[in-house]
Amino acid sequence: MDRRSFTLLLGSAAGLILLSPAPAAAAPTAEEIADGVQKYYDNTKTFKAGFQQRYEMKFPNKVKKTDGQVIFQKPGKMSWRYTNGNRVVSDGKLIRVYEKGSKQMYEQPMNKSYYPAALSFLIGGGSLKKTFDLKQLDAVKFKFPGGYVLLGEPKEPTPAYQNVLLYVDKKTFQVRRILLLDAQGNRNRFDFLTPSVNVKVVPGEFSYQAPAGTQVIRP
Repeated sequence: MDRRSFTLLLGSAAGLILLSPAPAAAAPTAEEIADGVQKYYDNTKTFKAGFQQRYEMKFPNKVKKTDGQVIFQKPGKMSWRYTNGNRVVSDGKLIRVYEKGSKQMYEQPMNKSYYPAALSFLIGGGSLKKTFDLKQLDAVKFKFPGGYVLLGEPKEPTPAYQNVLLYVDKKTFQVRRILLLDAQGNRNRFDFLTPSVNVKVVPGEFSYQAPAGTQVIRP
């Protein structure tokens, strides 16, 4: 082979290398996605968003829809303001759940409440990988293309829920939806809308005084 032919051959080979598609990046594992979520929320002091809640009861077959605004602040504080007048407030030590329709408020220590169990990573002190056995699901099948869907099974059983699904934004690792599934087949879904982080919270947001005449229940 003369020098000219050898040069042409090398040029053709280089061209094939340049034209060959780059190998696809390996898809992240469930643990790597959880690490991304954990890192995002570990670096936030406050989280604020609108929310839509959809609660599907198995028996009787009934769907209840509510919405409002939620604010989380570390450590352990949260405030849910429902447009129907309901409130859920925690100052990090005590959680109060006020139901306007029944004029009742449930009050108990935060560490004895199952209400925020699946949200602990949002309010500080929670670890997804320590709390759940995690599995990645097909995001397209679960109608969340462009994101990740994680199935979490609590390592320590809780009567509040059997499994949790986290719908994670692929770019930011924000959790855009949480779906709680319980042993009775009920489904409690929260969608977070227009979230913002590290915003200033007004004083008194995490304290609540129920209206006069409210029955206070302490389980």
